[in-house]
Amino acid sequence: MTAPPLGDIPTCWQVRDTLPRYHGSVFSVRTDWVVMPDGEVADRDVVEHPGAVAVLAIDDGGQVLMVQQYRHAVRRSLWELPAGLRDVDGEAPLAAARRELLEETGYRASDWLTLVDFFTSPGMSNERIRIFLARGLTEVPAAQRHFAPRHEEASMQVAWVPLDTAVSGIFAGQIHNPTAVVGILAAYAARPGGFAALRAADAPEG
Repeated sequence: MTAPPLGDIPTCWQVRDTLPRYHGSVFSVRTDWVVMPDGEVADRDVVEHPGAVAVLAIDDGGQVLMVQQYRHAVRRSLWELPAGLRDVDGEAPLAAARRELLEETGYRASDWLTLVDFFTSPGMSNERIRIFLARGLTEVPAAQRHFAPRHEEASMQVAWVPLDTAVSGIFAGQIHNPTAVVGILAAYAARPGGFAALRAADAPEG
């Protein structure tokens, strides 16, 4: 059997009706009544999310820049990639990624590529994340960082972790954040080819 061409296809089934359920500071929830191919109508709850960006920053020695942040919903401090919401009107994904990398870690990067795009939970949410690969890293002196971390970010830890160690941590069940898992494994797969297969930082979002 020949495998079909790979590539997600934009599709929209008919929505008979929709009902807003909740509107919060980060996400909203609605219920759609969707017409199935056989004509039956089924209700589907949808979490509407502005999307996010994340950064897999890697140095010349193969170390990845990671942060540890408290996540109240799961009652854990998780090792993650620098990341943030796309909640600034008109801000391009790359600009958001540059801002988040600097704010969360104090680093800038000179070389940017698109590592991977993914939906975090497409069965219930439209949240989409673009993970960038960042290289050519330089640390910005603390006196030149014009922002003040708040809330969970105020106690965030930053660490350099060898990429191979991060991969082992995933398989050992020690790293649970989905963006970190996706980004680390994608970087591990792309590294043998020198990251040559990656798209440009401003590649269109399909």
